This record gives sequence, structure tokens and C-alpha cells, in this order.
Amino acid sequence: MPVDFKKTDKVLYQPSSAPSIIDVPEMTFLMVDGSGNPNTSTAYKTALEMLYGLSYTIKMSKMSGAQPEGYYEYVVPPLESLWWHKGGGAIEDRLDKDCFCWTSMIRQPAFVTAETFEFFKAVHAKKKPELDLSPMRLEKFTEGLCVQAMHFGPYDDEPATITAMERYAADSGYAFDLNGARRHHEIYLADPRKTAPEKLKTVLRYPVRKTL
Repeated sequence: MPVDFKKTDKVLYQPSSAPSIIDVPEMTFLMVDGSGNPNTSTAYKTALEMLYGLSYTIKMSKMSGAQPEGYYEYVVPPLESLWWHKGGGAIEDRLDKDCFCWTSMIRQPAFVTAETFEFFKAVHAKKKPELDLSPMRLEKFTEGLCVQAMHFGPYDDEPATITAMERYAADSGYAFDLNGARRHHEIYLADPRKTAPEKLKTVLRYPVRKTL
């Protein structure tokens, strides 16, 4: 049975709609940085093409016998993104999406090392010579203490969930800790291209620090 992180790490991917505090461990991600409105930005579309393309090239490496050491069967994890505003404003202000900055990313199994990344990036480049893969990187990311909740519905309705998360954090002795290294975080459990807005499921995660 393939390993599915959404099931083995339910605390990370299947939170309740009621906010909770979590200590997020180190994980390995493919990442691409960019800016612009995700609904219209060519850069955002290209970033997703890069991330999914390389993720599936690594996953399917078993078919060519080139799988890396330690390889096991797994389900490609969901797309995630870190978000912030160019001018430093709150991401909840969704009136000016052209000012969004983002790091889009997909988690990788622990056997994906720097050497594995470079090897399969070269393999994928041969399949997609028209695609510039140079903006993509492999990075270990430790998020640490966060408050999170499952948001149901359109992305533009997220502020209500974020307000509930902030209130819960304050009542629990924590405060939001957004800064240059810690961002608004979304994990997409439904494909917006195939899912009605009211049926979308998105994990929202905000970094926090203790205040008490």
C-alpha cells in the first residue's frame, strides 16, 4: 500500500475546523518563488507545472529502474503555498491580488536528497526542454509552533477562519508570529479547477509564539 502522508500525518493534513496549536516538524519540499495574482499569473501556472512535473518524475522513477536509494511507494502530497504581500500588508486583504508574493511547494519523501533532486531535474528537463527548471529548489523547512484549522469554502472567505484562529491562539497564550521567515500557509486538499468553491478544503496554518 503506497504511503499517503495525508493519512499517516493526519495532524498535519486533516485538522478540524476548530483551531488547534501544532508543532510542525522538519520536512523536505520542492519550492518555487514568485509573485502576482495566482488566478491570472503565468508564473504561478508555470511554477505548478514544474512542481507537479518533477514530483511525478521522482515518483515514477521505479518504472525505469532509476529509483533513488530508500525509495518506497507513495502518493504525491498536496500542493502547498506560503503567501505574503509585497507591501507588507495582511494577506487577508484580498482586494489587490496582483501584489501577492508566494512560495509554492510540494512535500517530498525523506529519500529525496540534493543529489536525487539534481538527477531527476535533469531527467525531467529532457522531457520538458521548453520548461526552465532553474527557479525550482529542494529545501528542508521547519515551521515550528503554529495554529491551524481546516477552512471549508472559497479562498476569499478565509478571513473569518483566520480571525477564529487568531482568537483561539490569544486565548491559548499565543500570538501570530508573521515575519520574513514565517508566512501565511495554505495546503490545498481539493483542486479548484475541478471543485465547486463551496466544497473546497484548505488547511490554514499561521506561525505563533508564546505570550504567557
